[in-house]
Amino acid sequence: MKKVIVGSDNPVKLQTVKEAFSAVFPDEVFQFETFSAPSGVPDQPIGSDETKTGAENRASICKSQFPNADFCVGLEGGLEKNGDEYWVFAWMCVLSRDGVKGYGKSGSFMLPNRVGTLIEEGQELGHATDVVFNETNSKHKGGTISILTNEAITRKDFYREAMIFALIPFIKPELYSL
Repeated sequence: MKKVIVGSDNPVKLQTVKEAFSAVFPDEVFQFETFSAPSGVPDQPIGSDETKTGAENRASICKSQFPNADFCVGLEGGLEKNGDEYWVFAWMCVLSRDGVKGYGKSGSFMLPNRVGTLIEEGQELGHATDVVFNETNSKHKGGTISILTNEAITRKDFYREAMIFALIPFIKPELYSL
């Protein structure tokens, strides 16, 4: 059994990792544990670099705390500003025991102006979403994307492909080197 440490206590992130690992390694057995790893970036990362750094920091901190884990995973949602618009995306980082790193980035979607206004005022996306849509703790549920798509895509769905992308160096290790 291989041990996977997920650098978050968020149940959506844990489920995303479980589904991605099971999808690409159907013959493997994994034990998943969560660890509340700090991202080292602001609660609401802005820009691709800051968001990717947050994911990598979470995975690296997990590796330092759990050196015998087979995989350590960091997931970080972020925003990019394009003119007056805010766009949502996420970065994933998987770090293996032997130091191989894999990265994946999600697609993106534009936020409604009302949510963007609250972000401009300093609120984090999850809180702004809760305020605008009269929700409670949406980021531990379907997330903003679920509300905007009438649940056609949930936060777990939104993160899943990016998580699989981050596993590519472990699916095809002969194509990637340290």
